[in-house]
Amino acid sequence: MAQTPNQISCLLIPVKDRQLLLPNASVAEIVDFQQPEKTTGSPNWFMGYIRWRGIRLPVISYDATNNQDIVPEASRFARIAVTNTIGEHHTNLPFIAFLTEGLPRLMKVTKEEITERDDVALSLADQAAVKISGEEAFIPKLEKLEELAVKAVSSF
Repeated sequence: MAQTPNQISCLLIPVKDRQLLLPNASVAEIVDFQQPEKTTGSPNWFMGYIRWRGIRLPVISYDATNNQDIVPEASRFARIAVTNTIGEHHTNLPFIAFLTEGLPRLMKVTKEEITERDDVALSLADQAAVKISGEEAFIPKLEKLEELAVKAVSSF
């Protein structure tokens, strides 16, 4: 399926109780789960660090940033999404990672197919709730996740 100018390639990424919709360009890679290296005294949303391509990356729990319970042990479907950072700390922290609960699906998204949902309460790490091709999803606030990762890296 060829991409037309009004389409954006996106990934629909499963997390605990929802799906996240991200532009494909924002995701560097989806990797197999590896247990993050824990740090003492860190908040529950900071899972620790993993090694990816020789880089030590902070791993954030998207679910915990939204005050949802996190499962202490990863399921057999767990993966880690490595995303590109876009904020002012990009030079020092070009990538961050967050826990997923499965493999993402590629979607071609057009403006006509996506509808913002005003009937859903947003949490700290949510930019918007949307409906796309009959499916519900959340667009995460990547800048907020990056801000939390920067805080974790400098504090813990």
